Amino acid sequence: MWILLLLPFVGLLWVPFYNDLLPPLFGFPFFYWYQLLWVPITALLIWIVYRHGRARGDE
Repeated sequence: MWILLLLPFVGLLWVPFYNDLLPPLFGFPFFYWYQLLWVPITALLIWIVYRHGRARGDE
């Protein structure tokens, strides 16, 4: 489960992947909305790992 926490790190560390203007979303270039999309995704992944740890008793 801890591997899930590497997804945001890798997804945002590899800048050439999202260093582009297209496709825009509501007038925002891809570069900006891609990074902002990772905020709720990261929160969700942290919550999943936390809940899994509590269910196993790893507090």
